Parts: sequence; structure tokens; C-alpha cells
Amino acid sequence: YACKHIHHKGISERSMTGSRNNHVVRNTSLYNRPFVEQFEETPLLVAVLTYVGYGILTIFGYLRDFLRNWGVENCHVARERDEQKDFVPLYQDFENFYTRNLYMRIRDNWNRPICSVPGAKMDLVERTSKDYNWTFEHTGKVVKDVINMGSYNYLGFAENTGSCADNATGSTHKYGVGVGSTRSEMGNLDIHEELEQLVARFLGVESSMAFGMGFATNSMNIPALAGKGCLILSDELNHASLALGARLSGATIRVFKHNNMVSLEKLLRDAIVHGQPRTHRPWKKMLILVEGIYSMEGSIVRLPEVIALKKHYKAYLYLDEAHSIGALGPRGGGVVDYFGLDPKDVDIMMGTFTKSFGAAGGYIGGKRELIDYLRSHSHSSIYATAMSPPVSQQIITSMKIIMGEDNTTLGAERLKQLSENTTYFRRKLREMGFIIYGNNDSPVVPMMLYMPAKIGAFGREMLKRNIGTVVVGFPATPIIESRARFCVSAAHTRDMLDTVKPTKSSHKEAQLCVKYLEEHKYYLNSGVGVLEGRPHSAITMVEQQAQI
Repeated sequence: YACKHIHHKGISERSMTGSRNNHVVRNTSLYNRPFVEQFEETPLLVAVLTYVGYGILTIFGYLRDFLRNWGVENCHVARERDEQKDFVPLYQDFENFYTRNLYMRIRDNWNRPICSVPGAKMDLVERTSKDYNWTFEHTGKVVKDVINMGSYNYLGFAENTGSCADNATGSTHKYGVGVGSTRSEMGNLDIHEELEQLVARFLGVESSMAFGMGFATNSMNIPALAGKGCLILSDELNHASLALGARLSGATIRVFKHNNMVSLEKLLRDAIVHGQPRTHRPWKKMLILVEGIYSMEGSIVRLPEVIALKKHYKAYLYLDEAHSIGALGPRGGGVVDYFGLDPKDVDIMMGTFTKSFGAAGGYIGGKRELIDYLRSHSHSSIYATAMSPPVSQQIITSMKIIMGEDNTTLGAERLKQLSENTTYFRRKLREMGFIIYGNNDSPVVPMMLYMPAKIGAFGREMLKRNIGTVVVGFPATPIIESRARFCVSAAHTRDMLDTVKPTKSSHKEAQLCVKYLEEHKYYLNSGVGVLEGRPHSAITMVEQQAQI
């Protein structure tokens, strides 16, 4: 296929037949560790019932809209007035329909107010609704000690005690909370300089730049890196901030299949062969956008292959490590550290401080020329207020702990604990028959629910048992792939994880019937990982020949 002509350079050849992500890596020379990802295909009966469920909800939605139009039922959702019917629509019709008839039924599963530190356990403000989730009232009670399986608190730094909290408090006394100016004017503090130097050292790059908002780090910096006459190649499951930044840049955007190197290479080859539309001139720049860990799938980017492709086709690579920095790798250095790669092979290294560091904001790291350029051309640099000093101090302290520069082993212990918790939790869920997605080393663990009625039911049943989870459905996921998403933390104890997973054929399975996976086992055959037991299973595995 497309990879064959450069197969001798170490690029993997993939089989494009079979179910979703049913491809195997035949050349393992680019990887220095096992690479296992699982994506179980939706069972046919479950898919049919899921479509039927959405169909029933849609039919009843139109019926209720009919009753609303005749005044039989009240409508609380925003809509255009009758005298504005000839105007350009302010609200999109389908989104409004979905909100009032489907989302509103299970709205109580989101936006729950928290009244404590969002650590391994948290306290929730109890609320009720008397109008079917259109409005909520606080009861005045607090739900105590809810196990938090939804926050991105990978290393457990979301805490109000310890050195991070103490140093952030000291920073507040010294600098105050707000800066009141941009970095380019009067908001550049010495603590910001210290933070950026530390980030560059942590990433292993020449220079770095910090921003006050993670979303804006992507959406406001990509337009400074690409423009008209440039080509952006984006993974189909990239975060909304990457998609927005690509659209704002004015560059041509082409999307490749998720983590599929054959699809990416085909786009790269076509871009070189055909050039720009109409003129067929060479592209000014080709920029590949990928994430380290994809937060809805739990998958890890095939970075060694992406780097090999970008080198071969002379493209640039933009790596978003929002979920992987601090959570992957022996040193917590993200997906680059996880694969043992050279950071210099990634042109633009982006990440956020909101997950593993328990803070806020984002960063971009790379060559000094790149960072100097962004300081004068990035909207996030020129127009945004500088990062809050206590937030900066929280990042500095937590990063030094991870790096071991606090003269303790706390950072190494948390990295090890996160890895062990992730492996344990994923293994136990699969052994019990739940379908989970993603890489075996990913702390993001999506568990498939499929049917729309189970989205709300699962979230409510878990909360009854003092477990806080995130449930996700269409349009955030494909219509037949609704799921619950667990985020494992180093702060979780084994007892907490055992509480979350059912120990027998218990409440979640008995009441909601979310066990879809039959008994299975793994075996190695000529270095290729195979999942035995279901004809629809899909698994990929990479190992060094010496290990095999």
C-alpha cells in the first residue's frame, strides 16, 4: 500500500481490512516497548437497539414539539420570536431540538457543583429538579466523600495541603492573585520567567512559553504558525481547540483517520504530488496536528511512525500533550518520554497545566526561534492577561516534584502509582466483561454504554453509590458509541478502585446490562497481538523482535 515504498525506512505497513482500527504493525523497529490498544466493535444487536432508542426519543421529541406549538406543554428553551421568522436563524434548529428533547432528560448528570478539593474524593452540593431538569434547586445538603473518577487529576496534585498549596499561598502573599496586564507590557513577572525555563528543561527543548489558558494555547497559536497557502493535516479525533485553531488560521485542512498512518501518508503524498488546489503550487508549509492521549478514546498517538512520516515528507509536527504530559513516561515527560524519542524531532510541543500539575494554563516548547516568533505574533501572548502568580507557583512546585528536584522521591512514587492503578483498573474491567477502549497504559478509561437510556441511568446509579463519573453521548461521540469515562489518578487507593469496579454480577451489570464482552484471552503469534474469543474484536500490539 502507500507505506510500501518507504517500508525499508522503518514505517509500518498496515492491513486496511476488517473492523474499526483492525490493523497490525508488521515492522517493530520504531518501537522500544509493547504497544497495545483495544477497540471492540459494537455488537450488531446493541447497535440496532441503540439506533431504535434514538429513533424513539426523536419521535417523542417531535410529538412534544407539536404539543408545545399548540400550548399544551411549556417550552423553556431559547428560540426566535415570531416577528423574527424572516431573519437569519440565531439558533440552529437541530441543536435546539436535541437540547430540549434528548439532552434535557439527562442534564442532571453534568454541571454538578463541587464544594471541596476535586481530589481522589470530593463533596457535591445536592440538588433537585421539579421541572424535569430545566432548572435545579439546591437542597442545602452536601454529598460527602464521593469517589472522583472524572477529574484529570492524574498525579494527585489537586490538593489543598502540602508543599504545592503552601508555596502557592506564599506566592499570593508576595505577588497577589492577579497581574492586570499582558506579558508584553507590565505583566511579565520573574516567576513567569522561572516557569518557562523550568518547562523547557522538563521537556528537553531550547525554550518554552506559558499561557494562561489551555484552550487558547491551541486556538490562538496555530493561526500564528499556519495561514493561507499552508496545509494542515489533522487527526479526525483531535480536540475542539485544535480544530478551532486550524479553522482560524485560514489554511487548507485535511483530516486523516484516527491514528491511521496509511491515511496520513496518503494525504502527505497527495499534497506533494498535486500541490495547492487550482494553481498546483507547492504548499508553503505542511503541519501535522496530533494529540498525545486522545481524551475520549483513551488511545495514544503512534508517535514514532508520525515522526518518521513527517521527516520523510518534510512536514512539521504539532503535538498536543494536554493529557499525556506528566501522565506517561518513566519521567512523566509525556508521550515523547513514553516512546523514548528525541524531543527535537517534534517541532511544536504543546501541553496544558490543568491535568497532571493541578493548575491552569498551557505551554508551547520548541526551538528558541519558534518561541521568539510566537512572543511577537501570538494573540495569546500579545492580548491575553499574564498567568496568575499562585497558579505559576503551583506549576513550578509540582513540576519540580515530578523531576525530583525537591530532594524527595514523591514524584517518582506518584508516577509509579498512576501506572499501577491504570494497569489494575483496566485489567479488572476487561476481566469482568466490560468493553473498554484505548491503550493499556492510558489513564483515560472509556467504558462503553452504547444505548442512550444508559447514559443517564449509569451516571445516576454511580452517584447513588458515592462514585462520580463522566458519561458521554452523541454528538460528542458517534451515535452508537456512548460511554462512561473514568480518569485514573495516583491519588486513588486500591480500595477506591475496587469500590468503583463491581466485585460480582452486581448492581451495574444487573440493572443496566453493560457487560458486552465475552470471555477472551490473549496470545502471541509471530509477534502480532491477537484477541481471541470474539470475531469482532480488534487489537494492535507492537513489540521488539528481541522481546518476542
